[in-house]
Amino acid sequence: MMQDSLDLTTLIFLGLAVFVIWKLRSVLGQKTGSERPPFNPLARREEPPPAASRDGDNVVRLPGAGPERAAAAPVATAVPRNWKGVVEPNSPAARGLDQILQQEPGFDPRGFADGAKVAYETIVTAFAKGDRKTLKTLLSREVADGFERAIQGRERAGQTVETTFVSIDRAEIVGVDVRNRVAQVTVRYLSKLITATRGPQGQVVDGSPDKVVDVTDVWTFARTLGSRDPNWQLVATEAGQ
Repeated sequence: MMQDSLDLTTLIFLGLAVFVIWKLRSVLGQKTGSERPPFNPLARREEPPPAASRDGDNVVRLPGAGPERAAAAPVATAVPRNWKGVVEPNSPAARGLDQILQQEPGFDPRGFADGAKVAYETIVTAFAKGDRKTLKTLLSREVADGFERAIQGRERAGQTVETTFVSIDRAEIVGVDVRNRVAQVTVRYLSKLITATRGPQGQVVDGSPDKVVDVTDVWTFARTLGSRDPNWQLVATEAGQ
């Protein structure tokens, strides 16, 4: 009799356990529409928009000075450094670099010059192709307007430009100016290019598709120091000597 009672009690509890598990599964297994999608480590994450600047979109990432470091940068007086190999020691450019480091100790002039090389090749190539989308994200409004006028002039004339980079031999900082927390860094580029402009019938109207030419350009980048956006923007271009 005791064995029969034990078996009956066991069966009742087993039945209750199965019922509870079935109810939990029926509830927890349902989708409500508010679940997060599965994590995909290869998916591109959307970043919050950068803080607005006076001239729009920016270019040239400041090495070693992300939003956290920019926000926490001390305002103490910077110790003058020997900028030999970067700019002329005790020059206005050297004093300008000292001013930048006063507000952003993570600034790396050599890393900046490397980033400026990438920006230079990207912008020149996009301009030759008439790639407005790329240019819009890299230039200040004033520079973008000038590039747009040149592209429209080519299009009206039925011209196309072919540009191939052979090398960028040098990108050196030649000027630094800091006023009202806005830093401007001027870079002189020495490069070798193959460039040719063709007319509507494919004929070469300027340059040569076979000749390597030496090109000197002087570009100026600007950024508000201490801002959360670590990028610089191209604000001026000119042909160098």
